[in-house]
Amino acid sequence: MKKFISIALIAAMSLSLLTACDSSSGSTTEAAAETTEAAASTDEEATEAAAEAGDYKIGIITGTVSQGEEEYQMATQMKEKYGDKIVTATYPDNFSTETEQTINVVTSMAADPEVKVIVFVQAVPGATAAIERVRETRDDILFICGVCAEDPGVIAEAADICLLVDELSMGRTVPEQAAKQGAKTFVHISFERHLGYATIGARRELMKQTCEELGLEFVDATAPDPTGDAGVTGAQAWITENVPVLVEQYGKDTAFFSTNCSMMTPLIQQVAETGAIFPQQCCPSPYHGYPSAFNISTEGHEGDVQYMLDQIEAAVTEAGNNGRMSTWEVPINMLMIEAGVEYGIKYCEGEITPDEGSTYNEEALFTEIKNIGGEETQISNYSDSNGELDNFYLILCPFYDF
Repeated sequence: MKKFISIALIAAMSLSLLTACDSSSGSTTEAAAETTEAAASTDEEATEAAAEAGDYKIGIITGTVSQGEEEYQMATQMKEKYGDKIVTATYPDNFSTETEQTINVVTSMAADPEVKVIVFVQAVPGATAAIERVRETRDDILFICGVCAEDPGVIAEAADICLLVDELSMGRTVPEQAAKQGAKTFVHISFERHLGYATIGARRELMKQTCEELGLEFVDATAPDPTGDAGVTGAQAWITENVPVLVEQYGKDTAFFSTNCSMMTPLIQQVAETGAIFPQQCCPSPYHGYPSAFNISTEGHEGDVQYMLDQIEAAVTEAGNNGRMSTWEVPINMLMIEAGVEYGIKYCEGEITPDEGSTYNEEALFTEIKNIGGEETQISNYSDSNGELDNFYLILCPFYDF
């Protein structure tokens, strides 16, 4: 469709130039009449082309507030910024068991012929099947998927662009950040199920290696699995009870990292109370763990990242733990949505031309990501034993120290 628009606009511009030349030649009335008719035709074509260029929408699919407030709030912000050019929808809270409903959400959005780009964050299980279902009738939609939860090789085959946090590289960046904050010991908190995941297991090994290189003592701590008999409550209780003990054993210059989201709030609380070190959450974002740990309300400031950073810094200062707690300045899920929308708008308006043999422009995509995450943001391709995926990108953002 974009190629058609471009061709139409070029044709309209060419005809306008030809018409201008004819009218300036002072030729016969017949020629003038033909020129007038051609001009009218050109104006009509240009108007139609311009109208068609403007007839597009960007779809954003996120979880509900209960599943992912960050994504939901960013979708709301994009809607407020661009109005009717943005349409939003949410996948079901029980997405793991309601895959068909997720597919229905995507296909319903794609049923609108004006929707030219769909930004899907988080791309939960069912995303690939949904995209494939849409492709059966619409091959003109650009799919940008963030926080991809399905096999990278599979979803990369279906989507145009895939985005994910560079979890493996955190194996180096997190211990390095801890060392900068004065850590002498690094405690890795996890459980058997998580350590069985390829990425988490590989990241732990890299953390251990990096700690050895930096002269940090690496300590494994095994907490209860939140999906086990003890549940989330049991896992959180373990953090509350054991982190002070570990700080007493290894000293305040001990950094803590946990692989589980449900442990973030009590872990941040205990680190602040004991004066230990907290380089980042498992899913780095100002909104992850910090607000609930410090009882920070977002009412009236929904989606206001700087407000949240300021409130966290004030809480850390009050705890007397400045310089020893941090996160990423940019909530990564929000970054993926905002970058996807900004890219999508430029794509639809013809400002971006896809690379040869591709459906998108890599340089333009990187520009949008770094415009939001900062120039220090690192972007690399996903690769594993099966090779490198050209359209699957891993993102690593700089730290924000409190």
